[in-house]
Amino acid sequence: MISVCMATYNGAMYIKKQIDSILSQISYEDELIISDDGSTDDTISIIKSINDKRIKLFLHEKDENLKKIKHSKNFYYVTSNFENALKNANGDFIFLSDQDDIWNENRVQEVLIALQKYDIVMTNYSIIDEYDNIIKSKFYESSPISHNLISNIIRSHFLGCCMAFNKNVLDFCLPFPKKLIAHDFWIGCLGTLKFNFYFLDFPLHYYRRTSTNVSTSTGKSNNSFFYKIFYRIQFYYLIKKHLMEKR
Repeated sequence: MISVCMATYNGAMYIKKQIDSILSQISYEDELIISDDGSTDDTISIIKSINDKRIKLFLHEKDENLKKIKHSKNFYYVTSNFENALKNANGDFIFLSDQDDIWNENRVQEVLIALQKYDIVMTNYSIIDEYDNIIKSKFYESSPISHNLISNIIRSHFLGCCMAFNKNVLDFCLPFPKKLIAHDFWIGCLGTLKFNFYFLDFPLHYYRRTSTNVSTSTGKSNNSFFYKIFYRIQFYYLIKKHLMEKR
């Protein structure tokens, strides 16, 4: 069984196209778990209008304490929203999904083949604009993934919407720390440390780059240099603490 986990927030403009690209390639025994973070546009009504039993919609209750955080507030919300989706996943294999991208038509099939051998897989991807025009057909020319924790912390190349993994990985990565910024950063670092991580070189995903993207994986962060250093140090100790607790 496959669980596709999607976090949504005001994604009405693109979400129908993304959901259609997912449902077209998963079976009727699989599920699309959607956690919504309080959308004020038509996101929820669009999701409900699709009327597909594979879609399971959950509402995410925001932690009010996150409002007090000075830096990267939106990232904390996104990570907590994704965790809410992941907690409700029942599948043997879990795919992460953004709300505004498009999956290649053979993505699930190709990734499942790789997951027979590896615990966690990340695919290469193409970049598209708001009109579905391809900006870059292949983002990475070679695997960007390191199996060295320090290297990954200094510069993370993990993109959650291109990742899939088995339930053992999910169980190991949960729960997320309270002040975790990036769920893909967390899953990727733990995945390379404790599991067989594989990078699929050919693009199987259309990543949409717009001015409203929350992810900084293909853009620049607005956080200060000193905050970036502080967070990486904090992240290192969060990883080490989690590894100790999971022994």
